[in-house]
Amino acid sequence: MASYIDDKPKLLARLRRIEGQVRGLQRMIDEEKYCVDVLTQISSVIAALQGVGLIVLEDHVQGCVKDAITRGENADEAVAELIEILQRFVKTGPVARHDVEPA
Repeated sequence: MASYIDDKPKLLARLRRIEGQVRGLQRMIDEEKYCVDVLTQISSVIAALQGVGLIVLEDHVQGCVKDAITRGENADEAVAELIEILQRFVKTGPVARHDVEPA
């Protein structure tokens, strides 16, 4: 079972709101809105996704990682996996990334 199960309704609500923000961004681009307004909206979407990620991350640590350490089963693997996901999560922050290919 996923560790975020208790937060599932909250996460889904946030993701639906983000989906609406992204649709708004598509409209803004289609309507050729002012660059700064588009960038402001992009920043809002990034922050909202980071918020969702932090909830899932906290639930993962409090659930999956804690359980693995408590049981002594795969504790090293759980910690290594946590470090790896933290490294990925930090890289996806609002830092300019020129190595990302357009979709």
